[in-house]
Amino acid sequence: MARPPGGRRRLERQPENQMRSASRLSIRLAWVVLAAALGALPLLAQQNPPRGSGPDAAAAAILRTYQPVSAARLLSPEDANWLMIRRTYDGWGYSPLDQITTSNVTRLRQVWSLPTGVDRVHEAAPIVNGGVMFISTPANQVLALEAATGKVLWRYVRPRPKDVFVLHDTNRGVALFEDKVYYAAAEAVLVALDAKTGKEVWATTVADNQSAYYLTLAPLVAQGKVLVGASGGEFGVRGFVAAYDAKTGKEAWRTYTVPAPGEPGSETWPKGDQWKTGGAPVWVTGNYDPDTNLAFFGTGNGGPWMGDQRPGDNLYVGSTVAFDVATGRIKGHFQYDPNESWDWDEVSPPILVDYRRGDRTVKGLINVARNGFLWFLERSGGPITFVDGTPFVTNDVYLRLDPKTGRPEVDPARKPGTGKTAQFCPSPHGGKNWPPIAFSPKTRMIYIPANNNLCGTLTGVPVRYEKKRSFSGSMSGQPFAAPGGGHVGGEVQAWNVDTGKKVWTHEYAKTPNWGSMLATGGGLVFTGGTNDRKIHAFDAAAGTLLWEAQVGSGIVAPPTTFTVNGRQYLAVHAGWGGDPRGMQNTMNRIFPGEFPPVPEGGSITVFALEN
Repeated sequence: MARPPGGRRRLERQPENQMRSASRLSIRLAWVVLAAALGALPLLAQQNPPRGSGPDAAAAAILRTYQPVSAARLLSPEDANWLMIRRTYDGWGYSPLDQITTSNVTRLRQVWSLPTGVDRVHEAAPIVNGGVMFISTPANQVLALEAATGKVLWRYVRPRPKDVFVLHDTNRGVALFEDKVYYAAAEAVLVALDAKTGKEVWATTVADNQSAYYLTLAPLVAQGKVLVGASGGEFGVRGFVAAYDAKTGKEAWRTYTVPAPGEPGSETWPKGDQWKTGGAPVWVTGNYDPDTNLAFFGTGNGGPWMGDQRPGDNLYVGSTVAFDVATGRIKGHFQYDPNESWDWDEVSPPILVDYRRGDRTVKGLINVARNGFLWFLERSGGPITFVDGTPFVTNDVYLRLDPKTGRPEVDPARKPGTGKTAQFCPSPHGGKNWPPIAFSPKTRMIYIPANNNLCGTLTGVPVRYEKKRSFSGSMSGQPFAAPGGGHVGGEVQAWNVDTGKKVWTHEYAKTPNWGSMLATGGGLVFTGGTNDRKIHAFDAAAGTLLWEAQVGSGIVAPPTTFTVNGRQYLAVHAGWGGDPRGMQNTMNRIFPGEFPPVPEGGSITVFALEN
């Protein structure tokens, strides 16, 4: 995960719940604003908010006609709705809606805005089904809203244990299936809510939070199962993906991303117990191929970070892994960085796109990786194979890729180790962090939230595993700009998937880019991610910036679009903080005084064309 700022030091970070007292007042004030919007100021007087605040009589009208989300609807969602975090199982982040176009996007106006009452980083895509919007936030909150007006239909808050252990206090969204909303609570508990009332239907413990497992990702629903993974890679967890029965919450299977002795892949680990603390966490939602019943998840850093402390390739660290949804069996994998040592979590799942190479069509996987390379892969019912790869930002670690396997040959001077300092590009923040790309079938382009020419320094140090203590075994040094004078910072890049070539680039001035991407049938690309707190609209074909609007805080969460009564809306979930704040501060260390703090505080803002 991205590193916080500061001088050269051992990374002994404390979980965010231990730093929370300083922000309690600002959270309380934000809730005053939200409570006023709800017309429910008495809520603030409650020491422990209820698990579910149900709808009033007026709100119940829209919920009475709520349409359950069937498996068939998830496979083929209506254009009007946004039923999962990337809208479709292939992860495209694309909507066919075309009421808002390149010719009229400048007429977008704010329709409504609502504060969430939380001032930590907000990363959840607004989900919409039949005019009902579902939003999750940090602090274990889920809101159901009338999508066209912002009226609160119900609010769910799950009280946390006093000793909850959460390093990155965020949440990346909910999942819908049948009449339920599925939410991954931070303390490693999976929750099913009644979509009409917000009442808790069932809850099941996914992992031991006191062993530093916690949840941040949106669940993935497929074949009647709810799939989740866990964060905690900095603390020596053993990563996994687990599946639960959507009706009952009973665990169906659990597959670890670090194999035990005797399991396939265990030969890539040293003998001993290091596999028990090997990392490879799963903290971003996977994509799914219904034709093969495979779910593709990405995995994060190893434990410790320095590969020389765990000799071997270390499967399945820094990999894309294909899981059989029926059984949990690993059917295929592709590892980007064997013996990974740069904290390049490759947790973003590849999107499923069939692309052309020469005279053949490849059943493709495309991954824009944190290591700064764009990977074109081929999927099947089992193995994942390499097609080609190319850098999309400066990478000085790879000398070359094996043309058959894609395995990188690494410059040893650019690989940190225990007692060895290395400088390398891209930095641990990555050429692209977790915010997802988008693909437009109209342009045949992918759209990338890139960060270019930002480099970092790491030194490995000896480390011993202790529960809930940092297990990174590293110290961070001074960040720096890549030599050569190129643009440093955030970019939006467009690449044609059939040629493998970049088509256009928009370079932002003096900002990182943490903007999740949305492509639409109206020929537009929407994205936030910049420190000016703006949502931007680009011409998807040409890259021209056509429109932008400022909201209350920076936008990290994926924007989404939907229609209600024939009118197209754009939903933006804002809230800066966490890793984006850390990268902003990192850039301020390179260019002192040029990257001031960004206002924080969560909100949902919805736009539509003016009447």
